[in-house]
Amino acid sequence: MTARTSAKHRQASRWGEMPRTVGLDPVIVITASLLLSIGLIMVASTSMAVAENFSVGPWHFVQRHLMFIGVALVASLSFRFIGTPQLELLARACLPAAVLILMLPFIPGLGHEVNGATRWINLGVTRFQVVEVVKLMLIIHVAGYLSRRPELNRARFIDTIKPLAAVGLMAAILLMQPDMGSAVVLVAIVAGMIWLAGAAWKHLFLLGSAAIPLFGFAAMEPYRLRRVMSFVDPWADPYSGGFQLIQALIAVGRGQIGGVGLGSSVQKLYYLPEAHTDFIFAVLAEELGLVGIVLVLGLFVLLVGQMFRIGLKALTMERAFSAFVVWGIALWIGLQALVSIGVNLGVLPTKGLTLPLVSAGGSSLIMTIAAIALVLRIDWELKRVELERPRRRRGGWSV
Repeated sequence: MTARTSAKHRQASRWGEMPRTVGLDPVIVITASLLLSIGLIMVASTSMAVAENFSVGPWHFVQRHLMFIGVALVASLSFRFIGTPQLELLARACLPAAVLILMLPFIPGLGHEVNGATRWINLGVTRFQVVEVVKLMLIIHVAGYLSRRPELNRARFIDTIKPLAAVGLMAAILLMQPDMGSAVVLVAIVAGMIWLAGAAWKHLFLLGSAAIPLFGFAAMEPYRLRRVMSFVDPWADPYSGGFQLIQALIAVGRGQIGGVGLGSSVQKLYYLPEAHTDFIFAVLAEELGLVGIVLVLGLFVLLVGQMFRIGLKALTMERAFSAFVVWGIALWIGLQALVSIGVNLGVLPTKGLTLPLVSAGGSSLIMTIAAIALVLRIDWELKRVELERPRRRRGGWSV
């Protein structure tokens, strides 16, 4: 056997022995796992006083949190069998389905009201906040729409406004529940996806100018106006409207650099409402200090940044639908984390949004983990395509 023949044989063997399986993206798996671990520790730390108030066992909310993580992981296994081709076929149907799901809380006997808001449906064993599944369905719908319009920067104004009209309808329904925080997040996600698709700046400017007075008018509702005013000057009403923000600021201030120690928070002991859900980051800042804040922020930056990298990779491989789905999920997690942290640090008005992967709350936790599983599925598909490419030859497959 000559040297040239031997080299060809070794090359063919390498192609033939190329592994047909690929692993999950380590950055996303590790960062998401660390955030889930931090969340579990903080739920355990913050929920014991809450459990005592509800006359349940001290580990009640921790057990529920673990159960929801388990349900989410089992549900995520569905993406082993459902790929982006199937999702792209369902993209058009996602919009009407999402609108119908958003209307479910208004059905008597099915909807459940908490603190004057009807955002949940009663499933018997638990309550589910419908907007969480709607976020993922809307992202899939808009991704399908944008993938069919590759040159949105030269498209007509009507082509840009269509997806925003759809999310505008959903935002109107959410304001009726009322849930202004989720409405703002949905609009921001779709606007970000349209911007990433290359929409003309003049169209985005016109739409943004029209949206500002609409949200301003919505904010004039009496209870929303009280929230805004308490954010501007919480000390004007320290025992009512400004109570949450003041307690959150005290918690963050007590943390300083290294924190007061895990489990040693004072504010979680009946001072800070929703300490295990909406304001869990304030307790984290109190117990772990600036070190904990930087750690959580860094993990979210890594997670969202890696998702944007995967989306860019999908676009370069001419898989526009996959790219926009990943970017939409990255915007969802990044924006919601930004708003939740901003509320806890007192730089944004109270919105009632959980911190993804960290706060207690079954609906948000299950859908966030499922969305991350979808990103991992898309990354797996891209890696499979890359593995198959070296095996191609002009005359067919190599052997």
